[in-house]
Amino acid sequence: MQKENKYKNILYAKKDKVATITLNRPKSLNALNTALLTELRDALEDAETDAAVHTIVITGSGEKAFCAGADITELVEKSPKEASEWSSWAQGITTYMEKLRKPVIAKINGFCLGGGLELAMACDLRIASEKAVFGLPEINLAIIPGGGGTQRLPRLIGKTKAMEMLMCGEHIDAEEAFRVALVNKVVPADKLDSEVDELVKRLLSKSPVTLGILKDAVNRGIEMDLERALQYEAECFGHAFATEDAREGLKGFLEKRK
Repeated sequence: MQKENKYKNILYAKKDKVATITLNRPKSLNALNTALLTELRDALEDAETDAAVHTIVITGSGEKAFCAGADITELVEKSPKEASEWSSWAQGITTYMEKLRKPVIAKINGFCLGGGLELAMACDLRIASEKAVFGLPEINLAIIPGGGGTQRLPRLIGKTKAMEMLMCGEHIDAEEAFRVALVNKVVPADKLDSEVDELVKRLLSKSPVTLGILKDAVNRGIEMDLERALQYEAECFGHAFATEDAREGLKGFLEKRK
């Protein structure tokens, strides 16, 4: 396994077409600070530009937390203007992750709160341990989410449940997260690694270039009115048809082979 050792707040490894980024501040339950987010952005850019990487997995070190949220000890020192600027900067990282042309999986192994949930929501797929806990508790500190939480949560689970989570600031368990479609699947803690490995295997069997086109069609189209979104889908359909993978895929189907 190829490892990048230049980071202090994350672990980064690449193996078999998969880049794994592990948030690595276990003493603070992998809380997000400027240093960690800067390293995360750098690792994401490396994974995006490495042609050998087809899928990205993001998780947290230890068994207690994926990420318990932003590092309050850093945020408390900021002025209102600095807080707003930090929020915009952090949003840029989650937006960059969302727009990557490669599948991104969140492997959620414990607390997934505040900025941690905002990070997970920017991933394409979310697999959770049955021990995972979710929430956006910022209102309990008299602040609001600043990494995209007020916008992505309603888009993912609907306004009604999102407003309850945002306004009450309470945690929900993994079963409830699955029920409201916040996560794709919940598995026993000891099966989390193998479940994500199986999902990665399924994704690696697909055309990487077409997965990128598909992501773009969904993420951009969902913000458009239906008429324009359908037009954009047709454009993306044409882009997919232009690929060598599509020609091989269609030919293989007609010839009854993979």
